[in-house]
Amino acid sequence: MDNAEKKILSLISLSAKAGGLVSGELSSENAVKDGSANLVIVAANASDNTKKLFSNKTTFYKVPYFEFSTKEVLGRTIGKENRSSIAVINKNLADNIINKLNDYKVN
Repeated sequence: MDNAEKKILSLISLSAKAGGLVSGELSSENAVKDGSANLVIVAANASDNTKKLFSNKTTFYKVPYFEFSTKEVLGRTIGKENRSSIAVINKNLADNIINKLNDYKVN
């Protein structure tokens, strides 16, 4: 795991501790629908159906969407079991994570 990945996971962890995110498919999907999600991250090893669901929903509701890390790492990062998806609801943290994810994708 490189430094960029660690920084992103650290921000995700901070979001969880601050109560700035929801996790799990149902909670994440509801956050997108009700407009509280500012960012959705789906694990790279999530099912194709999950990726398609969130890709479609986030496109429709105009929410930034990224595939990043694994279910195991995302879950551990937020202190829970495996998580296929998380939705960051804190705007400032979401913007910060999006910037890091964009840099991460470029490298």
